[in-house]
Amino acid sequence: MPQDVRIHRCEFAPDGFDARFSALRRHYLYRITTHPRGALPTRTVDTATWNRPVDLEVMQATADVLIGLHDFAAFCKHREGATTIRDLQRFEWRDVSTELEPQVYEAHVVADAFCWSMVRSLVGACLVAGEGRRETGFAGELLRETSRSSWVPVAPANGLSLVRVDYPAADQLAARAEATRATRTAGDLRHS
Repeated sequence: MPQDVRIHRCEFAPDGFDARFSALRRHYLYRITTHPRGALPTRTVDTATWNRPVDLEVMQATADVLIGLHDFAAFCKHREGATTIRDLQRFEWRDVSTELEPQVYEAHVVADAFCWSMVRSLVGACLVAGEGRRETGFAGELLRETSRSSWVPVAPANGLSLVRVDYPAADQLAARAEATRATRTAGDLRHS
């Protein structure tokens, strides 16, 4: 195993389990510093650096606009045959600065599923709004787009960590996987 991977326990998966399609939701943590010195040397693996100051309230207001069932095409890299409709359930920013680590912020992002580079794009949208390069409402306007938008920067990869995946009870795993494989359409947005 690579040095940065640890296995704490292992067990057989129940019948019907699919790591991707049986999941109810995924929890990501994105950690970033805006301090001129960047991340602490011991935190460069899990903390990205953004070289401009940001307004945390503006970033949260931008995140709030994105909560709910939407087509996130503007925030996703296109993948043939895949849907970009997702249910963003939580998007919260916190200031976790300390004396040793000033200007450090964390975003907790939870959805039923994510498109390729979606979390980093959501974070990037908040960062450009937080630094004043975009209006807070621009993120909501992007939800009407049908393809990836150049207005949304992709935040650096090293700030992103998958921290948890929620699954249903063992007897519901197969049914959840089958329901998840059913591709969402724009009609699903009208009924939500």
